[in-house]
Amino acid sequence: MSRPADRTTLLARIDTDFGKLLEHVASVAPAARLERGACEDWSVKDILAHLDAWHEMFLGWERVGADGSMPELPAPGYGWKDTPELNDAIWQRTRDDDYETVLSRLTDSHARVRLAVEAYDDEALFEKGRYRWTGTTSVGSYAVSATTSHYDWATKLIRRFARTRPPE
Repeated sequence: MSRPADRTTLLARIDTDFGKLLEHVASVAPAARLERGACEDWSVKDILAHLDAWHEMFLGWERVGADGSMPELPAPGYGWKDTPELNDAIWQRTRDDDYETVLSRLTDSHARVRLAVEAYDDEALFEKGRYRWTGTTSVGSYAVSATTSHYDWATKLIRRFARTRPPE
């Protein structure tokens, strides 16, 4: 499926793809959601915590960028080439969090990302280079990466994992 290129399409995809993700999570028995192996050593819960962390990073980038400042991308102390290390740090920080807390945080951060996207018009959201913090890309591109693209990635992993487990 092509990447959204306007606000209405992006918001629809954020809703649809997040709904699909949650449907696939629900197809995994509660105990199995904590089992390692959904994404290498990560559980379904760990994948959801990862998505929440990337939502929070996007929200931070957008907030700092809206003030005209330059956020540290993707996170303080990490460059884009350090993404595997950043993802491991997220896992280390969240691996002991309980499932319901992770799901609640994810649902909340998803809603806040959606509100942030809603605040832009098409031009402000998708014009490349409009904001200093986005460099040669756009806020919309970062939003797609933090939401629909990430949801698709997670849904595929969880769907594959669910096929190896007894049904809910």
